[in-house]
Amino acid sequence: MNISQKGIDLIKKFEGFSPTPYHCPAGKMTIGYGHVVQASTERYNSPITEADAERMLLNDVKTAETTISKGVHVPLTQGQFDALVSLIYNWGGVGFLKSQGLKYLNSYDYRLAAEEFFSEEKGIVKVHGTVLPGLVRRRQAEWDLWNDK
Repeated sequence: MNISQKGIDLIKKFEGFSPTPYHCPAGKMTIGYGHVVQASTERYNSPITEADAERMLLNDVKTAETTISKGVHVPLTQGQFDALVSLIYNWGGVGFLKSQGLKYLNSYDYRLAAEEFFSEEKGIVKVHGTVLPGLVRRRQAEWDLWNDK
């Protein structure tokens, strides 16, 4: 399964576009649509274009899709898949693969999995102990996508 345009649009909306590197709320150097700059191999001395950022996004999305194919062993709807790609794009594959939400999901408990992944109480909405309203909104949008809204 691959992410749909709806999923790509959700990621773009919440990541926003930056042609130059910046530090994201988690303190990571980021560029484009939330691409984490690999300090050892990537240098950006001049602004990138939106086309460059789109290519980076699609490459990073492939990594999230691979994480899902490795970790998820139950059927997913397109909306559920898109929501998980957005979630993994935002907080990384390692956390996802170790998460209680994935355990619930692979036990066919889609409702508890969604609560773990996307609810304000359990979902990843804090950075350095502070709830970020943008992450709350993103988790809600992912919840809606999960539920095909």
